[in-house]
Amino acid sequence: MKDQSFSRRNLIKLAGGAAVTAAFTGEAAKKRGVKKGRINQSVVHWCWGERGWEVEDTAKAAKDLGCKSVEIIGPEHWPLLKKHGLTCAIAPNGVEGAPFMRGMNNRDYHAMVIKATKETIDACAKHGVKSVIAFNGYKWRKAEDPKSGEISLEEGAKNCVEGFKKIIGHAEKKGVNICLEHLNTRDDTHPMKGHPGYQGDKVDYVADIIRRVGSPNMKMLFDIYHVQIMDGDVIRRLEENKDIIGHIHTAGNPGRKELDDTQEINYPPIMRKLLDIKYKGFVGQEFIPTGDPMKGLINAVELCDV
Repeated sequence: MKDQSFSRRNLIKLAGGAAVTAAFTGEAAKKRGVKKGRINQSVVHWCWGERGWEVEDTAKAAKDLGCKSVEIIGPEHWPLLKKHGLTCAIAPNGVEGAPFMRGMNNRDYHAMVIKATKETIDACAKHGVKSVIAFNGYKWRKAEDPKSGEISLEEGAKNCVEGFKKIIGHAEKKGVNICLEHLNTRDDTHPMKGHPGYQGDKVDYVADIIRRVGSPNMKMLFDIYHVQIMDGDVIRRLEENKDIIGHIHTAGNPGRKELDDTQEINYPPIMRKLLDIKYKGFVGQEFIPTGDPMKGLINAVELCDV
C-alpha cells in the first residue's frame, strides 16, 4: 500500500497538503467538527497518508476538528502530537512489514513479535500512550506462502494465548493495553480493505483468545467495518464484548470508504451504543477517502459526535 512513486507522492502532497492548510486556518476551522465531545475521536494517519498528508497535516486537521489523537504512528512522531495537544490513542506494534501477517498464532514468530511489542510497550509507557495493537497473523505456516500448510484454528488460538501470556505481564506493569484486532477475510480487492488468510476474522474467536489470556490489559480492537463484513449484528456484539473492548475503528462498507449515505453502516446508533455501554476509549476514523479527504474526515467526525 506504500509503493507510490516519489514523484507521484510529491504531486499529491502539494495538492493534499495545501488543501489541509487552506481548509484549516483561523476561526473558520473551529466551526466544524466535534461539538458534543462525548466520543473520544482519533484519526488513523495511514488513510490520509495515502493521499499525501504528512503526520503534521493529519495532526493539524485532527486538532482543528476537535479530535484528541492521531494513531498508528510510531514513537518518533509522538513529540509532534504533543506539540499539537494530541496523543496517540494506539501504537503500531513495531513489527516490520505488514504486521498483521506475522502474528502470535504462529510460534515461529513469537520471539520477533514479543520483542517488538515489548519495545513498543516501553515507548508507550514513557510517552503516556495507553495501547498497542496486536494481530493473530495469517494461517499459513510461512505467512507469505499459502502453499506452506495451514495452522488450525485450535492451534492458532493456543499459540496466541501462549504468546500473549509471555508479554501481558510486562504490559500490566507498564500500564499499557494490548489490543488484538480481528480483520475481515472476504474483501480481496485491496490489501487494506480485506486480509484473506488472516486467522482472526471472527469476533467470537478473537474474544475467546482475549478471555483465555485473562488480563485486564488484554483487550479487543473492535473494528466496526470488519465486524460488519464478517459477523454483522454490530450493536449486539458491542454489548456482548463490552468488558474487553479497548479500541474502536470505523469505515464505510462496502469499500472501506467514507461514512456517507452510499454505504450500509448506520453509525449514529452505534456511537450511542458505545455511550450506553460506558465505553471511554477512542474511536479511530480509519476509512480510505475516495473524494476530498478533508470533507470526508469532517463528515465522519461530525457523524460520530453523538
